[in-house]
Amino acid sequence: MNWNTHLKAQSTRATQLYHNLLKIAGKSWGVPLIHRRILYKTVTERVLAHGAVAWCREPTVRIARKLSTIQRPFLLAISGTYRTTSTAALQVILGIPPLHLQLQREARGTALFRLRLPLSTNISDIDPSEIEEKATGWSTHPSEHLSPTQISLDDGGNINAGLRIYTDGSKTERGVGAAFCVLTDVNITHRWSTRLSLRNTVFQAEILALLKAVEHAVSLPTQQLTILVDNKASINSAANPKSHNSIARKIFKLLHSHPHIRVSWIKAHAGYIGNEEADRLAKEAAETENFPETPLELPKSFIKTFLRQKMLATWQMAWDDGDTGRLIHNIIPKVSLHPINWTRNEVLFFTGHGPFPSFLHRFNLAETSFCSCGEIGTPIHYATVCLLTTSYHMAPPSQQHQPIWFRRVANNSTSRRKIHNLLHFLQRETSLFRPDPNYMFFFVPSIVFSVESNAFVPFPHSWPTFY
Repeated sequence: MNWNTHLKAQSTRATQLYHNLLKIAGKSWGVPLIHRRILYKTVTERVLAHGAVAWCREPTVRIARKLSTIQRPFLLAISGTYRTTSTAALQVILGIPPLHLQLQREARGTALFRLRLPLSTNISDIDPSEIEEKATGWSTHPSEHLSPTQISLDDGGNINAGLRIYTDGSKTERGVGAAFCVLTDVNITHRWSTRLSLRNTVFQAEILALLKAVEHAVSLPTQQLTILVDNKASINSAANPKSHNSIARKIFKLLHSHPHIRVSWIKAHAGYIGNEEADRLAKEAAETENFPETPLELPKSFIKTFLRQKMLATWQMAWDDGDTGRLIHNIIPKVSLHPINWTRNEVLFFTGHGPFPSFLHRFNLAETSFCSCGEIGTPIHYATVCLLTTSYHMAPPSQQHQPIWFRRVANNSTSRRKIHNLLHFLQRETSLFRPDPNYMFFFVPSIVFSVESNAFVPFPHSWPTFY
C-alpha cells in the first residue's frame, strides 16, 4: 500500500514513451522543440497522471524523487542538451514544472471538483460545497426555444421605445459588483446593485445582473420591455438551453415563459445614459466594503487559478533555494509555465554545459581545459576575447559584472542570434579549438599599445608570454 508497484509500472511506461520520442527527435534533428514539448504535455504527462488523485495529493519525498527521475530523460530529449545539465534549470527554461508538483496540482483539482474532498487546512480553507457545479442536459424540452426576436447580438443603442433595463458587472482590486437600472424615457426610475466576493468573476457579476433584471421585468405589468446588456458572453449563455451555468438556465426559463421580454446587446461606454449609470452602480458596489453582499458559488476558474498559483509558489521556493542551475537562476530568477524559447545552442551557452574545453575537461572528456588560443575555453571566453571567434565577439564585461552581462545577452534577441551562430561554429570546427597536448602554444606579440604614451611600444618580455 505504498504505491511502489504503481510507480514502477509508470516508470516502465514512461521509458517506452521516451524511446518513441527519441525516434523522431534527436539532439540536432527531428521535430522542433515546441512540438516535443507539446507531445510531452499532451501524451507523456497524461499517461503519468493516471490515478494521481489517489497517490499524489500529498506526495512524499520518495515519490517526488522517483517522478523527477522519470521526468529528467524527457527534459533532455526536448531540449537536446548534454545529460549533465541541471534538471531544475531545464524545467525553468522549458516552462515545465517538476512532475510531482504538476500531478499534485491536478490531484487537488480532481479532489475538489469531482470528489468534493476538502484540501488540508494549511493549503486552503475552500469548502468543496461552495464550488460551482456544472449543470448537464437540457434545461427544458429540446423542442422549446426562445423566439428569434427575444435575443439579439446587434447593437441595440437605437432602441428608444418602451421600458429599458441596463445591466452591468464590474471587478476591481477591492471587489466585484453587479447592477441594473430601469430607464423610462430619459428618467431612471429604479436602481439595483449588489457586491460579490473578490473570488467571483466578472462573468458571474454580468450573468447575475441579467438574472435580477429579468426577475424585475417579470414583476412589472406586461408591456414592451428591452434588457440591454454590454456583455455578449452572458447573452449567449442565457440563450443556450444546454448551458452549464445554473444562473443562465434560470434566465432561459424566465425568458421562455415571458416572450414579451427582449434581450439585446449594447456597446459599452458609448454614451448611453442607462449603461453609464449601471456601470457606476456596479463599480460603487465593488469598491464599498460594507455594501450588501450576495453569496455566489466559487467559479472553477478561481479554483484553477488558486491551485496554479500555489504550485508556482512552491516551485519558486524550490528554485530559489536549490543548489543546481545557479547560472540559469541568475538569468531567469522567476519560474513560469511559459517556455523561454531558446534554441538548443543558446541553452548550451547559458548553462555552460556545451562544447567548451572548460566543461569537457571537468568531466574528463578533454585532456585540457585550455582553448587553442592559450586561454581557458569558457563560454564567455569564446563570446568576447578568443582570437579564433572574432566574428562573433561582444563587448567583454569585467569580472564582477559577468552575471549582468549574461542577463543582458539573454534578453537581447540580436545577441542571442550571435550566440547561436557562435555555438554552431564551435560544433562545426571542433578540432580548431582543441589544442594538441603534446605542444605548448606561445603567443608573443612584437608590439603592444601603451595607454600611458598613447602609442605602440615594443612588447615587454617581463610579462607572461603563455597561459
